[in-house]
Amino acid sequence: MKAIVVTDQAAGAAGMKLMERTEPQAAINDVVVQVHASGFVNTEAEWPSTWTDRLDRDRTPAILGHELAGVVTAIGYGTTGFSIGQRVVGLADWYRDGTLAEYTAIEARNLAPLPNDVDFTVGASLPISGLTAWQGLFVHGRLQAGQRVIAHGAAGAVGSMVAQLAREFGAYVIGTGRAADRQAALDFGAHEFVDLGNESLEDIGSVDLVFDVIGGDVGKRSARLLRSGGTLVSVIGPYEDLPDGCRVIDFVVEADRAQLSEIVERVRDGRLRTNIGDVSNLDNAIATFNSTERRKGKTVIRIR
Repeated sequence: MKAIVVTDQAAGAAGMKLMERTEPQAAINDVVVQVHASGFVNTEAEWPSTWTDRLDRDRTPAILGHELAGVVTAIGYGTTGFSIGQRVVGLADWYRDGTLAEYTAIEARNLAPLPNDVDFTVGASLPISGLTAWQGLFVHGRLQAGQRVIAHGAAGAVGSMVAQLAREFGAYVIGTGRAADRQAALDFGAHEFVDLGNESLEDIGSVDLVFDVIGGDVGKRSARLLRSGGTLVSVIGPYEDLPDGCRVIDFVVEADRAQLSEIVERVRDGRLRTNIGDVSNLDNAIATFNSTERRKGKTVIRIR
Protein backbone atom coordinates (compact mmCIF):
# COMPACT_ATOMS: atom_id res chain seq x y z
CA MET A 1 0.00 0.00 0.00
CA LYS A 2 1.02 3.65 -0.35
CA ALA A 3 1.76 5.64 2.80
CA ILE A 4 3.41 8.92 3.82
CA VAL A 5 6.37 8.08 6.03
CA VAL A 6 9.01 9.92 8.06
CA THR A 7 12.39 8.40 8.89
CA ASP A 8 14.65 11.24 10.03
CA GLN A 9 13.74 13.42 13.00
CA ALA A 10 16.39 15.98 12.07
CA ALA A 11 14.69 16.49 8.71
CA GLY A 12 11.24 16.77 10.31
CA ALA A 13 8.37 17.49 7.93
CA ALA A 14 10.84 18.13 5.11
CA GLY A 15 11.77 14.44 5.26
CA MET A 16 8.30 13.09 4.44
CA LYS A 17 8.22 10.47 1.70
CA LEU A 18 5.48 8.63 -0.16
CA MET A 19 6.46 4.97 0.05
CA GLU A 20 5.16 1.46 -0.35
CA ARG A 21 4.49 -0.26 2.99
CA THR A 22 3.09 -3.63 3.96
CA GLU A 23 -0.64 -3.63 4.63
CA PRO A 24 -1.35 -3.92 8.38
CA GLN A 25 -3.00 -6.90 10.06
CA ALA A 26 -5.75 -6.68 12.67
CA ALA A 27 -4.41 -7.55 16.13
CA ILE A 28 -6.56 -8.30 19.19
CA ASN A 29 -9.23 -5.60 19.62
CA ASP A 30 -8.15 -3.94 16.35
CA VAL A 31 -9.86 -3.38 13.06
CA VAL A 32 -8.23 -2.62 9.74
CA VAL A 33 -9.73 0.36 7.96
CA GLN A 34 -9.45 1.14 4.28
CA VAL A 35 -8.80 4.86 4.60
CA HIS A 36 -10.86 7.10 2.34
CA ALA A 37 -9.76 10.40 3.88
CA SER A 38 -7.29 11.51 6.54
CA GLY A 39 -6.93 14.73 8.50
CA PHE A 40 -3.51 16.19 9.22
CA VAL A 41 -2.06 18.58 11.81
CA ASN A 42 0.94 20.51 10.52
CA THR A 43 2.85 20.31 13.83
CA GLU A 44 2.87 16.51 13.86
CA ALA A 45 6.57 16.29 12.96
CA GLU A 46 7.28 18.11 16.25
CA TRP A 47 5.45 15.58 18.44
CA PRO A 48 7.70 13.13 20.36
CA SER A 49 5.20 10.33 19.67
CA THR A 50 5.89 10.64 15.94
CA TRP A 51 9.45 9.45 16.50
CA THR A 52 9.55 7.25 19.61
CA ASP A 53 7.28 4.76 21.34
CA ARG A 54 6.09 4.91 24.94
CA LEU A 55 9.41 3.45 26.12
CA ASP A 56 11.31 6.16 24.22
CA ARG A 57 12.54 3.71 21.59
CA ASP A 58 12.89 4.83 17.96
CA ARG A 59 9.82 3.78 15.98
CA THR A 60 10.74 5.09 12.54
CA PRO A 61 9.90 4.65 9.73
CA ALA A 62 6.56 5.98 11.00
CA ILE A 63 3.38 6.63 9.04
CA LEU A 64 1.95 10.08 9.72
CA GLY A 65 -1.66 11.14 10.34
CA HIS A 66 -4.12 10.28 13.11
CA GLU A 67 -7.59 11.19 11.84
CA LEU A 68 -9.49 8.97 9.46
CA ALA A 69 -12.75 8.22 7.77
CA GLY A 70 -13.07 4.96 5.90
CA VAL A 71 -14.46 1.45 5.74
CA VAL A 72 -13.70 -1.57 7.94
CA THR A 73 -12.03 -4.36 5.96
CA ALA A 74 -10.81 -6.74 8.70
CA ILE A 75 -11.62 -7.41 12.34
CA GLY A 76 -9.18 -8.70 14.95
CA TYR A 77 -9.78 -11.38 17.54
CA GLY A 78 -12.04 -10.23 20.36
CA THR A 79 -13.13 -7.09 18.55
CA THR A 80 -16.82 -6.22 18.89
CA GLY A 81 -19.09 -3.40 17.81
CA PHE A 82 -18.13 -3.16 14.14
CA SER A 83 -18.65 -5.21 10.99
CA ILE A 84 -16.77 -5.56 7.72
CA GLY A 85 -17.94 -2.95 5.24
CA GLN A 86 -19.02 -0.50 7.96
CA ARG A 87 -18.21 3.18 7.52
CA VAL A 88 -16.22 4.61 10.46
CA VAL A 89 -14.49 7.73 11.69
CA GLY A 90 -11.79 7.83 14.33
CA LEU A 91 -8.66 9.06 16.06
CA ALA A 92 -5.65 6.75 15.96
CA ASP A 93 -3.29 6.26 18.89
CA TRP A 94 -0.42 8.76 18.84
CA TYR A 95 2.22 6.02 19.10
CA ARG A 96 0.98 3.80 16.27
CA ASP A 97 1.35 4.06 12.52
CA GLY A 98 -1.18 6.56 11.31
CA THR A 99 -3.81 7.28 8.73
CA LEU A 100 -1.97 8.82 5.78
CA ALA A 101 -2.02 5.42 4.15
CA GLU A 102 -4.37 3.30 2.10
CA TYR A 103 -4.99 1.04 5.10
CA THR A 104 -4.43 1.39 8.83
CA ALA A 105 -4.90 -0.82 11.89
CA ILE A 106 -6.62 0.95 14.75
CA GLU A 107 -8.10 0.01 18.11
CA ALA A 108 -11.84 -0.42 17.71
CA ARG A 109 -12.49 1.69 20.83
CA ASN A 110 -11.02 4.68 18.98
CA LEU A 111 -13.66 4.53 16.24
CA ALA A 112 -17.25 5.70 15.90
CA PRO A 113 -19.78 4.86 13.16
CA LEU A 114 -19.93 7.29 10.25
CA PRO A 115 -23.46 7.65 8.83
CA ASN A 116 -23.91 7.15 5.09
CA ASP A 117 -24.96 10.78 4.61
CA VAL A 118 -21.74 12.23 6.08
CA ASP A 119 -18.98 12.52 3.48
CA PHE A 120 -15.63 10.85 4.16
CA THR A 121 -13.79 14.17 3.71
CA VAL A 122 -16.05 15.82 6.27
CA GLY A 123 -15.64 12.88 8.66
CA ALA A 124 -11.85 13.00 8.49
CA SER A 125 -11.86 16.68 9.46
CA LEU A 126 -13.62 16.06 12.77
CA PRO A 127 -11.70 13.86 15.24
CA ILE A 128 -8.92 16.16 16.49
CA SER A 129 -10.68 19.51 16.01
CA GLY A 130 -14.05 18.32 17.27
CA LEU A 131 -12.83 16.27 20.22
CA THR A 132 -10.37 18.98 21.28
CA ALA A 133 -13.19 21.54 21.36
CA TRP A 134 -15.59 19.18 23.13
CA GLN A 135 -13.15 18.06 25.81
CA GLY A 136 -11.78 21.56 26.40
CA LEU A 137 -15.22 23.08 26.83
CA PHE A 138 -17.17 20.38 28.63
CA VAL A 139 -14.72 17.96 30.27
CA HIS A 140 -12.00 20.37 31.38
CA GLY A 141 -13.70 23.76 31.14
CA ARG A 142 -17.03 22.68 32.68
CA LEU A 143 -18.87 25.16 30.50
CA GLN A 144 -22.24 26.40 31.75
CA ALA A 145 -24.94 28.35 29.97
CA GLY A 146 -24.64 32.10 30.41
CA GLN A 147 -20.86 32.13 30.77
CA ARG A 148 -18.60 34.42 28.77
CA VAL A 149 -16.02 32.51 26.73
CA ILE A 150 -12.97 33.63 24.77
CA ALA A 151 -12.40 31.38 21.74
CA HIS A 152 -8.93 32.16 20.45
CA GLY A 153 -8.36 31.43 16.78
CA ALA A 154 -12.11 31.34 16.22
CA ALA A 155 -11.76 31.00 12.44
CA GLY A 156 -9.37 28.05 12.69
CA ALA A 157 -10.02 24.33 12.69
CA VAL A 158 -10.32 24.01 16.49
CA GLY A 159 -11.46 27.54 17.32
CA SER A 160 -14.41 27.40 14.92
CA MET A 161 -15.62 24.24 16.67
CA VAL A 162 -15.16 25.91 20.06
CA ALA A 163 -17.22 28.92 18.99
CA GLN A 164 -20.08 26.83 17.60
CA LEU A 165 -20.31 24.39 20.51
CA ALA A 166 -20.01 27.09 23.17
CA ARG A 167 -22.79 29.10 21.53
CA GLU A 168 -25.01 26.02 21.16
CA PHE A 169 -24.72 25.38 24.89
CA GLY A 170 -25.69 28.92 25.83
CA ALA A 171 -22.40 30.77 26.25
CA TYR A 172 -21.58 34.27 25.05
CA VAL A 173 -18.65 33.76 22.68
CA ILE A 174 -15.87 36.27 22.02
CA GLY A 175 -13.76 35.13 19.09
CA THR A 176 -10.24 36.33 18.36
CA GLY A 177 -7.85 36.19 15.42
CA ARG A 178 -6.45 38.31 12.63
CA ALA A 179 -8.39 41.10 10.99
CA ALA A 180 -9.12 38.95 7.94
CA ASP A 181 -10.73 36.31 10.18
CA ARG A 182 -13.48 38.54 11.58
CA GLN A 183 -16.36 37.54 9.31
CA ALA A 184 -15.48 33.84 9.36
CA ALA A 185 -15.37 33.85 13.17
CA LEU A 186 -18.75 35.55 13.37
CA ASP A 187 -20.16 33.10 10.83
CA PHE A 188 -18.94 30.23 13.00
CA GLY A 189 -20.86 31.52 16.01
CA ALA A 190 -18.85 34.21 17.79
CA HIS A 191 -21.05 37.00 19.16
CA GLU A 192 -18.19 39.48 18.82
CA PHE A 193 -14.63 39.47 17.54
CA VAL A 194 -11.32 40.94 18.66
CA ASP A 195 -8.62 41.58 16.08
CA LEU A 196 -5.52 40.71 18.10
CA GLY A 197 -3.30 42.80 15.83
CA ASN A 198 -5.24 46.05 16.11
CA GLU A 199 -7.72 45.85 19.00
CA SER A 200 -7.28 45.57 22.74
CA LEU A 201 -7.93 42.18 24.27
CA GLU A 202 -8.38 43.85 27.64
CA ASP A 203 -11.47 45.73 26.39
CA ILE A 204 -13.36 42.44 26.50
CA GLY A 205 -13.81 42.68 30.25
CA SER A 206 -14.05 39.71 32.59
CA VAL A 207 -14.77 36.21 31.30
CA ASP A 208 -15.45 32.78 32.77
CA LEU A 209 -13.54 30.56 30.35
CA VAL A 210 -10.64 31.01 27.94
CA PHE A 211 -9.96 28.38 25.27
CA ASP A 212 -6.37 29.04 24.19
CA VAL A 213 -4.79 27.72 21.00
CA ILE A 214 -2.23 30.55 20.72
CA GLY A 215 -0.24 30.65 23.96
CA GLY A 216 2.56 33.08 24.75
CA ASP A 217 1.69 36.64 25.74
CA VAL A 218 -1.87 36.30 24.42
CA GLY A 219 -2.51 33.38 26.75
CA LYS A 220 -1.12 35.22 29.77
CA ARG A 221 -3.12 38.36 29.02
CA SER A 222 -6.25 36.27 28.59
CA ALA A 223 -5.75 34.61 31.95
CA ARG A 224 -5.79 38.01 33.63
CA LEU A 225 -9.33 38.54 32.30
CA LEU A 226 -10.69 35.51 34.15
CA ARG A 227 -13.14 36.03 36.95
CA SER A 228 -12.19 34.40 40.25
CA GLY A 229 -12.72 30.69 39.81
CA GLY A 230 -12.56 30.98 36.02
CA THR A 231 -10.77 28.47 33.81
CA LEU A 232 -8.15 28.65 31.08
CA VAL A 233 -7.94 25.50 28.98
CA SER A 234 -5.01 25.14 26.62
CA VAL A 235 -3.61 22.81 23.99
CA ILE A 236 -0.36 24.82 23.81
CA GLY A 237 1.52 23.85 26.94
CA PRO A 238 2.00 24.79 30.60
CA TYR A 239 2.05 28.45 31.64
CA GLU A 240 4.11 30.33 34.19
CA ASP A 241 3.39 33.48 36.21
CA LEU A 242 -0.38 33.34 35.87
CA PRO A 243 -2.68 35.13 38.30
CA ASP A 244 -3.95 33.37 41.40
CA GLY A 245 -7.54 32.19 41.61
CA CYS A 246 -7.95 30.66 38.16
CA ARG A 247 -7.84 27.06 37.02
CA VAL A 248 -5.35 26.34 34.24
CA ILE A 249 -5.69 23.03 32.40
CA ASP A 250 -3.28 21.99 29.68
CA PHE A 251 -4.55 18.85 27.97
CA VAL A 252 -3.96 16.47 25.09
CA VAL A 253 -7.04 15.34 23.19
CA GLU A 254 -8.10 11.71 23.64
CA ALA A 255 -10.17 9.38 21.49
CA ASP A 256 -13.72 8.98 22.77
CA ARG A 257 -16.41 7.15 20.81
CA ALA A 258 -19.40 8.70 22.56
CA GLN A 259 -18.10 12.26 22.21
CA LEU A 260 -17.12 11.74 18.57
CA SER A 261 -20.59 10.36 17.86
CA GLU A 262 -22.12 13.51 19.38
CA ILE A 263 -19.96 15.64 17.09
CA VAL A 264 -20.78 13.61 13.98
CA GLU A 265 -24.49 13.79 14.74
CA ARG A 266 -24.30 17.57 15.04
CA VAL A 267 -22.59 17.81 11.66
CA ARG A 268 -25.19 15.48 10.21
CA ASP A 269 -28.17 17.55 11.38
CA GLY A 270 -26.60 20.94 10.66
CA ARG A 271 -25.96 22.16 14.19
CA LEU A 272 -22.20 22.07 13.59
CA ARG A 273 -20.20 23.08 10.51
CA THR A 274 -16.78 21.64 9.94
CA ASN A 275 -13.99 23.96 8.85
CA ILE A 276 -12.13 22.34 5.96
CA GLY A 277 -9.22 24.18 4.34
CA ASP A 278 -6.84 22.51 1.88
CA VAL A 279 -7.99 19.22 0.33
CA SER A 280 -5.47 17.15 -1.60
CA ASN A 281 -4.78 13.54 -2.56
CA LEU A 282 -2.09 11.17 -1.36
CA ASP A 283 0.20 11.81 -4.34
CA ASN A 284 0.15 15.59 -3.77
CA ALA A 285 -0.07 15.59 0.03
CA ILE A 286 3.58 16.32 0.77
CA ALA A 287 3.53 19.42 -1.41
CA THR A 288 0.38 20.54 0.40
CA PHE A 289 1.97 20.04 3.82
CA ASN A 290 5.10 21.96 2.84
CA SER A 291 3.26 24.91 1.34
CA THR A 292 4.24 28.25 2.85
CA GLU A 293 0.73 29.67 2.44
CA ARG A 294 -1.23 30.30 5.61
CA ARG A 295 -3.58 27.41 6.34
CA LYS A 296 -7.23 28.20 6.91
CA GLY A 297 -9.20 25.36 8.40
CA LYS A 298 -8.44 21.66 8.51
CA THR A 299 -6.14 20.03 5.97
CA VAL A 300 -7.67 16.82 4.61
CA ILE A 301 -6.09 14.26 2.30
CA ARG A 302 -8.37 12.11 0.18
CA ILE A 303 -6.81 8.66 0.04
CA ARG A 304 -9.45 7.01 -2.18
